[in-house]
Parts: sequence; C-alpha cells; structure tokens
Amino acid sequence: MQEPTLLWVPSQTRVEQSLLHAFMTTVAQRTGVACPDYRSLYRWSISDSRQFWSLLWEFCEVIGDKGEQVLIDGDDMVRARWFPEARLNFAENLLRPGPDKTAIFSRIEGGPIRRLSFTELYRQVAAVAAWLRQAGVVRGDRVAGYLPNISETVVAMLATTSIGAVWTSTSPDFGADSVIERFGQTSPKILFAGAVSTYNGKWHDHRARIETVTAAIGSIERTVIVGDGESGGAPDGSMHAWQDVVATDHDGNIDFVRCGFNDPLYILYSSGTTGKPKCIVHGIGGTLLQHLKEHQLHCDIRSGDRVFYFTTCGWMMWNWLASVLASRAAPVLYDGSPLYPDAGVLWDYAEQSQASLFGTSAKYLDLLKKQQFEPIRSFPLPALRTVCSTGSVLAPESFDYVYRSIKRDVCLASISGGTDIVSCFVLGCPLLPVYRGECQCRGLGMAVEVFDEAGQPVIDEQGELVCTQPFPSQPLGFWGDTDGSSYRRAYFATYDGIWHHGDYITLTGRGTVIIHGRSDTTLNPGGVRIGTAEIYRCVEQLDEVLECIAVGQQWQGDTRIVLFVVLRPPLSLTEEISGKIRRAVREGCSPRHVPAKIVRVETIPRTKSGKIVETAVREVIHRRPVQNLGALANPEALEQYRDRPELLE
Repeated sequence: MQEPTLLWVPSQTRVEQSLLHAFMTTVAQRTGVACPDYRSLYRWSISDSRQFWSLLWEFCEVIGDKGEQVLIDGDDMVRARWFPEARLNFAENLLRPGPDKTAIFSRIEGGPIRRLSFTELYRQVAAVAAWLRQAGVVRGDRVAGYLPNISETVVAMLATTSIGAVWTSTSPDFGADSVIERFGQTSPKILFAGAVSTYNGKWHDHRARIETVTAAIGSIERTVIVGDGESGGAPDGSMHAWQDVVATDHDGNIDFVRCGFNDPLYILYSSGTTGKPKCIVHGIGGTLLQHLKEHQLHCDIRSGDRVFYFTTCGWMMWNWLASVLASRAAPVLYDGSPLYPDAGVLWDYAEQSQASLFGTSAKYLDLLKKQQFEPIRSFPLPALRTVCSTGSVLAPESFDYVYRSIKRDVCLASISGGTDIVSCFVLGCPLLPVYRGECQCRGLGMAVEVFDEAGQPVIDEQGELVCTQPFPSQPLGFWGDTDGSSYRRAYFATYDGIWHHGDYITLTGRGTVIIHGRSDTTLNPGGVRIGTAEIYRCVEQLDEVLECIAVGQQWQGDTRIVLFVVLRPPLSLTEEISGKIRRAVREGCSPRHVPAKIVRVETIPRTKSGKIVETAVREVIHRRPVQNLGALANPEALEQYRDRPELLE
C-alpha cells in the first residue's frame, strides 16, 4: 500500500508523560516483559490477555475484590467469563473524589454552564439511591431514563447502579412508540423522564409522551419528572418531582451493593433499523474495565481532566462519557443542537470548560468543513490534547480539516466500536503518529483481525472485522433471549466461535486501520465488494455536494450502484455536476466505484444517533417494507426515494 500522509507525531515529552507510557513501565516491572513501543505492548496484551486484564485492574485501581481467577472457558467466546470471583460496584468506582472541585459540567442549549461539585454529586446520588430503596427497587431491577444529556441523568444512573439495579436509557428525540418498543421489552420499575428539552432554538414539551409511555408499560410503578414543568407528586403516588426525590432524607453515605463482575449493569438497544431493537445486556466489570482502558491508556484521560463528547442518552457514547468519572475526570455534558445559534457553540463550551478531549461525530466535522468554519481562529483551546471522532467513517479531508482549522498539536483519534460492545475495537494512541485517513491502532486486549472471503486473516487487504479472542465487554446476552440463540446468531454465525462485527476494514502493515463501512451495506457490482465510505469520501469533498448515500440496486441480473446526493442550495443536478461526481469517484476510487445512477434528494434518512441508513433506502427502492420506521429520526425522508423514475431505466 502507498504510504499515507503523516499529519501528527507526539512529542517525546507527551509520550513520557502519558498514562500509556506509565502502564508500559508497570508491565516491564511486574512481568519482566519489555514493551518498548505500542506494537509490542499490543502483541503482549493478546498473547497473555489474562495477565493484561488483571494488571490493568490494578493499574487503574479498580475498587473491589478481584478474586483469584481471571478467565474461565476462555476457549469458547460465547461462554467465556472474566473475573468470575470478583465483587465490585460500578457507582462506587465512579464516585471517587478528584482534585477538581467540579465533578460534572452541564449545559443545555441557550443556557449557562452548570457545575456540580463532587460533594453535591455524592449527596444527590445518596438521596436518589435512598428514594429508590424506599420505592422498592432492589438488585437486578431495571430503572429507565427518558432524559436529556444533563447532570440529573448521571445522578439517576449512579443511584441506580449503586444499589445493584440495572440502568437503561434513551433520549427525548425518541417518540413514544420507539420508547415503548425499547423499555417495553425490559420492564423497568422506575422511569426518570425529562419534561422538556430544547433543540435548534425550539422548546419541546414531552409530558404527553411520558403519559403515553407510562400507560403502555405496565411494569412502571413510579415516574420521576425532571426539568422545567416539574410538579408535585400525583395523588396515587405514581408521579414524583425530581426536586422532591433529590431532597430525600439519608445519612450522608451510600451503601454500595457489590455485585459480580458479570452481573448486568446496562441494557442498551440496537438501532432497530432491520427489525425490533435488540436489548443488549452489558456487565458491570466488563464495562468498567474496558472504559478505564480506553480512557486512560488510549485517550490519556488523567485525573482532573474535563472530557466533552457530543452525544445523547440514546447512544452508547453517553455511557462511555459518564465513565470518565472513574478516572477522576469530569464529564462535560451538552444537550441541544451542535450548530445553534452558530457553529461556535460547542467550541466556546470546550474553551470555557477547558476540555482536554473533544469528541464528536465524523458528520459534524464534515459539516464544519463544508461551512468553512475554523475554530482555530477564535478558540485557542490550550487544554485540548485529543479530538475523537466516531459514528461513521472520518474522511481523509476531515483529517486535514482538524489539523488546519481546529488545532495543529492534537491527537486525532478516529475510533470505532459500537453499542454491541459498549466500547471500541479501533482506537487512538498517544504514543503513535496520525496518518491521513487512518485509525491509529487496534485496542489493547482486543484480538482484532481482518478475514477475507475464505475466512483467512489478511493484511493490507479489505475484509471483515473479526475478534478471535474473548474480551471483558462482550455482551452478557440479549434481554429475553433465554437460550442465547439470538446472541450467537448475531455475532458468531458467520465464523464459528469468532466474533463477527459487521465492519468492512483494512488492517495495514503499520498496524493502522482503514474503515470502509458496514459490511451489510457493501456494494457488489460485478461481484466486487465496495465499501460505501470510499464513495462518500470522494463525493462529499466536492463543493456542490453536502452529503450523499449509496446503495446497490438489483438490475438485469446484477447489482448497480445508485448514488443519492443532497446538493448545496439552490443547485440542481445538471449533467455537468453528475459528470464531476463521476470523475471524482473514478479518480479517487476506481472505475468500478462509479455510480450507474445519480439522483438528487433533499434529505438523507438517519437513525436517532445520526447514522445514515443505507439498508432502509435499499428496501424502499426495491419496494420492500422497511421493518422499523420508528428507529429513524426522519422517516418521512424515505418518501423521496420511493418509485423514482430514474431507477426504472
């Protein structure tokens, strides 16, 4: 492969001051294994994974009893269980006082920055935990949050997990039917719900939705209303105001219930674009240990840091963000539009909060680039050391944009994983250089390989992302999947005993990773597999194109590529623009990538977390039903793709 452009190299000082460097020193001292660079450390973390995860527990100072055994049934990824004797509590590990008096920063669109001290955070968690106990919540019960990304949500989650109950959440942009479809499967006893939210300058009242949800889910015994519009409790005791709950009497201490490493902590939901959302159950210890590894070793998050990630409570990155408390860092929360009242709103917040890590989606960075907005001109961001991007593939041009228009001395970490593992397979690294268009590395302890169509590992070739060894943040299973058949079918049906993630990637000889898109949306014209991200990269760099989506259409016994484009207003799709798009794809990718049809649309359909949905568009153009419209943020957008005359010839 051609050597890509080198964009950034960490200074020697930064390398030596990193937590990853400290961990490498610890490995050498404790095991006698010298790991002078990341590649040797990664190889050791795979070849001696038991020792790696055990030493990581100690390095990150996990609170709890580790036990003697590290892994049982390690030869079977489905049955494998880590630290079977361990006892710990998730909230106890997050509620560690740090040097920063501010434990959480929080801001809603148009509002001021709120700061919650550690003392007040602990007090609120103790009060809400006491209220939950009084409400009859016990270990293993489910507690749900239908909430914006605010400090109250973190408090409710910590209170829930402190008593060994299971937290599950979604965000206010989900309609009542979508919430019922999710929470209705997991039967929560308590619902915390936000009365109002604001987005793009508009306030939204959710009280009618909340009533619909509580009426439909019979397991909900009590509902706590959070935010503006809070009112006193209902006469029948089923409705409570947050200010009353957080004022519950308690003795000032939290009685943390220590549970098993593999007891349930979270239930997360798949997007549901191909059917009913899967209820993915994640364990206490696996989630904690994996997040500690990613935060401290891969993102170099240190005690006293402030960490921002633009997310909602319906996306796993919220769970990831909340966990930074375990590293004695402060999560920086934001709820609202990232572009209202202007493109500088998040950067102003990052500046004021002194964020050391700024996390966002690849689409957001692309939008800023398209708008020619340059934070570097207005926001010095002296504390910022890391920029993370996830959610979709980060185009090489967006790598250029970060270093040109945001900050020159920053580690740009394009990371990838998902709800399935509540973490990442592909990550950043403070010791490694950043190459244009490439993710820096595979995560420590994650035996990631690329399989070709014959199921053989390959280097410098495109193929399927697989994981060949157990890892702690594998799901415990799916809620309601009593025999585990759905779980095995989801991840282990393609390769027996090997995790198949569904991403189409290249692992380079340098150890970097290039992501080409989801393998279930790869295109197959003439039997050649093509990742959609390759096409998007070429097309979306054109000034005329705001965004696009590509799907395969069955046509005359083969598959042809159809590209739908959103153009910059007031442009129309002319032969000149179509020709420019085709030339860009031919020159940037190959003749096989060139779309057979280019069609103009006004909007791209997306999930609630902002991911484009090629599968839904593919179904629509083939006149097949889309199984779950409720999973989409804008299902009405699909009508633009239905019965297009351009696709009949």
